[in-house]
Amino acid sequence: MDAKIDALIQNWQRKNITGFYLPDQEKALNKILALIPQACSIGFSGSMTLEQLGLLEHLEARGNKVFNASRPNLAQEEKMDARRKSLQADYYLASPNAISEKGEMVFFSAYHNRICGVSAAKNVIIVSGINKIAPNLEEALKRAREYATPLNCKRLNWNTPCVQDGICRESICLFPEYKRMCCQILIVEAEIDPQRIKVVLVGENLGF
Repeated sequence: MDAKIDALIQNWQRKNITGFYLPDQEKALNKILALIPQACSIGFSGSMTLEQLGLLEHLEARGNKVFNASRPNLAQEEKMDARRKSLQADYYLASPNAISEKGEMVFFSAYHNRICGVSAAKNVIIVSGINKIAPNLEEALKRAREYATPLNCKRLNWNTPCVQDGICRESICLFPEYKRMCCQILIVEAEIDPQRIKVVLVGENLGF
């Protein structure tokens, strides 16, 4: 294992966060499936990383109940209801926008469920590719705001100032002119419960 990755895993351990390093997507998928009992319900926040792993499809196929706000043809209120139910699930899955080498994890959210789920769900599994690691918290926040957010806005066809050039203009990114994505920001520095948060770090580039 790379020395920086090893140091990151150790940093998480000192923060009451359990970290696992898996070299590729297949091993990461198998690890996550092993961590989640088949009878448990699943909540999650939208994530290209989870999509690339095919994780939710595997969980549903084996019988886990998945609260999925991304199902086709759902009305807006149905989507919000699925997001609320996700927060009460046995396991909550998410991917950060960035991770610092010290172990801080940065999450931006538009609909609050990502922030609430990571902060308060009973069991949380965070999944990330190594491409999301930044040298420090300042660079992690910059990555989240100036790299991940514009790409996500473009993917979802959201009208934001950053879509065209990746430059954050938060002072003008306001309603009703724009559909702002960076509504809440969570920085996870540590966790009081040593059993609650687990991070699966994949040795490949995943998501934004």
